[in-house]
Amino acid sequence: MHTVVVGTSGVTASDVLAVARGGARIELSAEAVAALAAAREIVDALAAKPDPVYGVSTGFGALATRHISPELRAQLQRNIVRSHAAGMGPRVEREVVRALMFLRLKTVCSGHTGVRPEVAQTMADVLNAGITPVVHEYGSLGCSGDLAPLSHCALTLMGEGEAEGPDGRVRPAGELLAEHGIRPVELREKEGLALLNGTDGMLGMLVMALADLDTLYKSADVTAALTLEALLGSDKVLAPELHAIRPHPGQGASAANMLAVLKGSGLTGHHQDDAPRVQDAYSVRCAPQVAGAGRDTMAHARLVADRELASAVDNPVVLPGGTSQAFGSGGGRVESNGNFHGAPVAYVLDFLAIAAADLGSIAERRTDRLLDKNRSHGLPPFLADDAGVDSGLMIAQYTQAALVSELKRLAVPASADSIPSSAMQEDHVSMGWSAARKLRTAVDNLTRVIAIELYAATRAIELREGLTPAPATQAVIDAVRAAGVAGPGPDRFLAPDLAAADAFVRGGELVAAVEKVTGPLQ
Repeated sequence: MHTVVVGTSGVTASDVLAVARGGARIELSAEAVAALAAAREIVDALAAKPDPVYGVSTGFGALATRHISPELRAQLQRNIVRSHAAGMGPRVEREVVRALMFLRLKTVCSGHTGVRPEVAQTMADVLNAGITPVVHEYGSLGCSGDLAPLSHCALTLMGEGEAEGPDGRVRPAGELLAEHGIRPVELREKEGLALLNGTDGMLGMLVMALADLDTLYKSADVTAALTLEALLGSDKVLAPELHAIRPHPGQGASAANMLAVLKGSGLTGHHQDDAPRVQDAYSVRCAPQVAGAGRDTMAHARLVADRELASAVDNPVVLPGGTSQAFGSGGGRVESNGNFHGAPVAYVLDFLAIAAADLGSIAERRTDRLLDKNRSHGLPPFLADDAGVDSGLMIAQYTQAALVSELKRLAVPASADSIPSSAMQEDHVSMGWSAARKLRTAVDNLTRVIAIELYAATRAIELREGLTPAPATQAVIDAVRAAGVAGPGPDRFLAPDLAAADAFVRGGELVAAVEKVTGPLQ
């Protein structure tokens, strides 16, 4: 099994995917263990002093004015976990919780949190055992970190609350830890707070959304090319020299992908004699511009994600040396900061939801054009076998339209909202967790939208009798039919076909079928 080694300098997106989705094992580097121990020495030194230090010897949030005596500090750390584990609603997906825990471990191992090495090792042990804390949909405002979700994870480390075992059953966390020989942690100064205070949930969901969208944008280039082909459109608009004079990288990549798919097509450019076309409709002609803008949005989001993956997000943080009044051994100090604010991540999560909505919108317009006999250039109404007796794909487009309408609602920014909390101490929040949750839904729906365009476009191409599609197109048709998606014919129970098309796109099989002919898409 693949192993991910966590050091002090952050992790990569591929590490997150390997742990969250691939079940990779985690090891702590010797460097990380040393950094954890050094930071802990600073916290212990500060804890022994009479001066109040936030997170070490004070309350939290609006209660930070109270100095906590040494005999109450362990209880303080337990209490913050228990009281903050206040999530409600449906359970969050297993992969999200694993990403959340792994990214918190990443920050802990930076040596800036003051958590003891044994606590970090317990976090790794829980992940390696396949134990997944029960985390709920609601409870994070994306500021002071994803507090409730991370608290539910910390509760499992303490042997409290509920968790899902590797067999998928939800049971008391203490039982699961005992079965795997893991001792519950006894939290000390600063540790409870350090386990809760980060942007890890929203970042994990961003990383996974980017991976999914990478496949979806390639898939959308393919379905756009297939629709252009089915409508007997012109591939001249995909010429590299046209895109070089408006040099957005994503636009050029999308156009190149479409051109690669259409290479060798016997359908492109066959304008009908009774309705000559000088140029195709926007939804066909401007496909690279729209998909390309989304690709460039993804590039910006990746930049933000990579910076965040290299970050240590906590409050307060442990730093060596400096001028703070809160000194520990060797001049180290603990400093309050605002790095837990999720704005950088929240903005790009919302930006991606906007791009996803527009990609779905243009794909739906192409599908509708395929089904409308007045605009499809010779295709039967709704691609039906016997129009009137058969309805063809009429209601498949209804489903697609409903999905696109939902995508547009999901594009409304969460990060534009803020509700003050903690008695106005935390008076501006990012809502980044909410932005991440709605982006996951948007990605899910976008997959279905592209699957419906694929279903319509492949059927339409097969109805162009006497014309030979591009080799890559034929490879798609052969693969999708082998996957159980039916071709033209009389009406049939449509939902299973759409579900099979969705699985074909979702699993990356559409891109794989094309790349066997074209080589890697951009």
